[in-house]
Amino acid sequence: MDLNQIVQFILPGIVVAVVAYLLGSLSFSIILTRIFKNHADIRSYGSGNAGATNVLRSVGKKAAALTFLLDFLKCVVAVLVGKLVFGYFAGVYGAPDVVIQYGAFIAGFACLLGHVFPIYFGFRGGKGVVTSAAMMALIDWRVFLIVLLVFIITFAAKKIVSLGSVLGAAVYPVATFLVTFFFDYRMQFLSMVSDATLSYVIASTVFALLIGLTVIILHRANIKRLLAGEEKRISFSGPKEE
Repeated sequence: MDLNQIVQFILPGIVVAVVAYLLGSLSFSIILTRIFKNHADIRSYGSGNAGATNVLRSVGKKAAALTFLLDFLKCVVAVLVGKLVFGYFAGVYGAPDVVIQYGAFIAGFACLLGHVFPIYFGFRGGKGVVTSAAMMALIDWRVFLIVLLVFIITFAAKKIVSLGSVLGAAVYPVATFLVTFFFDYRMQFLSMVSDATLSYVIASTVFALLIGLTVIILHRANIKRLLAGEEKRISFSGPKEE
């Protein structure tokens, strides 16, 4: 992309970011806890986090499953909006198809920020693990499978969601670089884009690093508990459903 094309995508990028942020601000852990637990605020229970794991522990399996599903789907919608908008303008301006991936990254990150700092709920949201997973899956399924495998192995061994989440977030930028560099740039094998350039590899890695660091920073309290051996293991029994 040349400088003129970058300028042309500034306004679409802003629109995509705003729409994705507003979608991300739909905090379903808060909404569903109010429905399932007599207008209670999930942020006042358990770990205080507005996420599916705390809903499982504090509200029940049904509410947790719905929270997971809807948090995942809201980011799916956001990323699809990013891809569609950037895909449309790529056609109008004759830009390379790699910009569609940039639109997906912008939408995904904005949705993550909305989830963490929801405008509808006093800017106090969750840690964005499910939202990030949806983003990874839609942006690059190859990288997503690597991160998912890391999470599954870690969770199976330790039964600690936060540990799997932090390790997955740490692996994300590394996996993004390796996959985009070797599969997209060098070999063009199972490639997500045509004619990938080194700048695409760098941009994708920077986006992934930004997202991964955000998730890790949001888990800093969990990391302290992990280091102290005090982090809770997950239990799927949950509280009694009301």
